[in-house]
Amino acid sequence: MQLRYNYRLDPSPGQIAALSRAFGCARVVFNDALRLRQDARAAGLAYISDGELSRRVVTEAKRTPGRAWLGEVSAVVLQQALADLNTAYRNFFSSVSGKRKGRKVAPPRFRSRKDNRQSIRFTKNARFTVTAGRKLRLPKIGDVPVRWSRDLPAEPSSVTVIRDPAGRYFASFVVQTTDDPLPPVESETGIDLGLTRFVILSDGTKVTSPTFLRRAHRKLRRLQKDLCRRKKGSSNRRKAVVKVARAHAHVADARRDWQHKLSTAIIRENQAVYVEDLCVAGLGRTRLARSVHDAGWSQFVNMLEYKAVKRGRAFAKVDRFFPSSQVCSACGVKDGPKPLDVRAWTCPACGVHHDRDVNAARNIQTEGRKVAAGQAETVNARGARVRPAPVPASRG
Repeated sequence: MQLRYNYRLDPSPGQIAALSRAFGCARVVFNDALRLRQDARAAGLAYISDGELSRRVVTEAKRTPGRAWLGEVSAVVLQQALADLNTAYRNFFSSVSGKRKGRKVAPPRFRSRKDNRQSIRFTKNARFTVTAGRKLRLPKIGDVPVRWSRDLPAEPSSVTVIRDPAGRYFASFVVQTTDDPLPPVESETGIDLGLTRFVILSDGTKVTSPTFLRRAHRKLRRLQKDLCRRKKGSSNRRKAVVKVARAHAHVADARRDWQHKLSTAIIRENQAVYVEDLCVAGLGRTRLARSVHDAGWSQFVNMLEYKAVKRGRAFAKVDRFFPSSQVCSACGVKDGPKPLDVRAWTCPACGVHHDRDVNAARNIQTEGRKVAAGQAETVNARGARVRPAPVPASRG
């Protein structure tokens, strides 16, 4: 499987200028290509092919006085900007035709130099290397110091240099890794996700949500007020934008680090993990939006999924419409919906007293076993057309 390994970069002032130049060139090529395709569509012309687009916005553009500075950066950076545009168009066409699942994808938009996040990508053709001095050598940029928190497990196929809104630089390596299974264990668990209690396991374990965003809310509010008082376009406003971005980055980093530790512990201690497929986008539009976004459920479930694959554990998602809080985990009787303030209830059929969250986690575990078994039985037919078996022709 392919994984990304992110490392902090410490570029020099000259390298920062070179990276900014590369960001700008990639952005200009992307916008020029998008404008050509939009003009061709408005004029009723045929869709411009990828090769023709590359020839016009890169090869021929370098020979003109207005775009001669495109030759100051690596050609791979410009080609990857066109690859991003082609990917955006393919995703849009697949979404319109119904081939792409999930939410609808909008057509590609122009990139702005005022965007707080900028990135460029180098592939193997760019011949980027990690030097003997443990620096990242990028073409036409130089040897950039890297903060190596751990070694790369294999040779990277590409690297993306990112400048985040807080002004930090990162190198994101794409590495093809092999599975590293853990020794098998007997236990398995179902997970019910919540707001007050972030994780409730089927064995009764409850992990309280750290609420990183709410704890930093007063500081973020003060910084946001200070930003609103600054005049638009001024240098003080740009400084205030960076301060707000750094505060948000600190919250996101703390949440990500905590979720990594928790997900690793759950995967290590259980042979099978079952979770509920929550509609986070819909819950993020309710009155609980701040708490839902502060929890970061989707990020945590994604961590569990890829770590389960890498460590040889079973993982399955239970349908979001499964009534996990309405069914008695002891006898299976459905007692109907209950308001959120009811945290414990007694089954009218068998008389067992249940904790609402623990009961839901146990039901998710039971249903998850069925989902995992169904996936194993129909792995060859999922999402494909299966020819029906022959039947006798009707007579008369």
